Amino acid sequence: MKGDHQTLALLLFGVFVAVTLAITTWASRKRHGSAEEFYAGGRLFSPMENGFAIAGDYMSAASFLGISGLIALFGYDGLLYSVGFLVAWLVVLFLVAELVRNCGRYTLGDVVAARMRERPVRIAAGTSSVTVSVLYLVAQMVGAGSLVALLLGGTSGAAQTWTVIGVGALMVVYVSLGGMRATTWIQIVKAVLLMGGAIALTVLVLVRFHGDFDQLLRSAADRSGHGDRFLAPGLKYGGDWTARLDFISLGLALVLGTAGLPHILSRFYTVPTARAARRSVVWSIGLIGSFYLMTIVLGFGAAALVGPDAVRGSNAAGNTAVPLLALDLGGGAHSTGGTVLFAIVAAIAFATILAVVAGITLASSASVAHDLYASLRRRNAKPRSEVAVARLAAAGIGVIAIGLGLLARDLNVAFLVGLAFAVAASANLPVLLYSLFWRNFTTRGAVWSVYGGLLPALVLVVLSPVVSGGPHALFPGVDFQYFPLENPGLVSIPLGFLAGWLGTITSREAAEEVKHAETEVRSLTGAGAA
Repeated sequence: MKGDHQTLALLLFGVFVAVTLAITTWASRKRHGSAEEFYAGGRLFSPMENGFAIAGDYMSAASFLGISGLIALFGYDGLLYSVGFLVAWLVVLFLVAELVRNCGRYTLGDVVAARMRERPVRIAAGTSSVTVSVLYLVAQMVGAGSLVALLLGGTSGAAQTWTVIGVGALMVVYVSLGGMRATTWIQIVKAVLLMGGAIALTVLVLVRFHGDFDQLLRSAADRSGHGDRFLAPGLKYGGDWTARLDFISLGLALVLGTAGLPHILSRFYTVPTARAARRSVVWSIGLIGSFYLMTIVLGFGAAALVGPDAVRGSNAAGNTAVPLLALDLGGGAHSTGGTVLFAIVAAIAFATILAVVAGITLASSASVAHDLYASLRRRNAKPRSEVAVARLAAAGIGVIAIGLGLLARDLNVAFLVGLAFAVAASANLPVLLYSLFWRNFTTRGAVWSVYGGLLPALVLVVLSPVVSGGPHALFPGVDFQYFPLENPGLVSIPLGFLAGWLGTITSREAAEEVKHAETEVRSLTGAGAA
């Protein structure tokens, strides 16, 4: 992209950054330095506001850029991400939202520690939450780098590097100064922008094909070079038994992972009651469901109008399919309409990334300060304010995410998020469900459950084709691939549940029946909830 594209898009980038920084400044003046204000925004948001914020948190670069790109490249098989991300919210709605709001204060560790020995449980939960958050952050960094590289003329390594560094710096500023209040309003603004942009592009695609969705699909299939195979299962995941198991593994991770994502769980603490938490989820399901239906149109629209070869030529992982689609819909590379539409879509995508990284960074810094720091601090050491520690943690997490984002910049962002979901489903979901529903669950079971899912998931990812052994791996020049699946969920999720069960039945300590009874009453009624 040259000239006008760059100028207009960079101008819109600047406007959004200025608006978000203004929101952060406004929020920083309202806060009073308390942990509740910093972590939960004072618990003053309405269900509708929180529902929009949850949708803003969830509809990330993986959704807007990655899923549409996968559909443009692989057709039907790319739909798995849209379906998996949406169905996952039913697990959240029916099993998690109200109970987590009633049992915890700020983090996953609060829920588990309510009936266990706090120190080992909080260390395990905090470690897992930070790991999942960093993996999710890497996906957003990669999306930002791909977007700005396209804007500045292709695959500029320097542009990607400085973009990743800039996004990391901004997310630290948002979290450190504004806390949850600023983060929430940034996510609300971003959700409105993203829904508006997606609706506009979807309408333009359907108008181009005169409202005939069948014609859209057939045009996409014809241009894909795969014919009817493009519209049937199997193009990406239907080759040999390994590909089919990978398909099942990915589906499990997507459906079960949402309920274990720290930045999603933390949103339930920003509303005053459990009923408000449940209503927030209903609002978010409506918004997210509508959005994922539109990504289907955008993905097939990119395949039909731009073509998989052009998409792959711009970015091998397909992350730039939607901006290229906007350019075509506006009239082409040298038209005023194409310039304007491309710039608007690029700015919305960039806004999406900034808002999501702020939410993830806040959740992970809360885990560091509220779980890890409080547990590991020596008893005779001078205590430091939790909020101060959280601000320092945000900077440290930002540095780690920047480094990993630069390393993984050639991978698809939806795929990277799939890995984060697999780790969340393996390490966080088993301990959360056991703590809420199993009367005999013990501290050893909780610790084993977290590490029994977390460590296998990470080890299997390192030994998978994602890291080595192929031309598209992180380290293509070496080969230490011993695990054939790209997503570890099929193995690591059952291991997480199994480890929790084994830890409990081999534990010498008896379950805290009184604490369990208190937790059960609190989770179901809200009595004594923060």
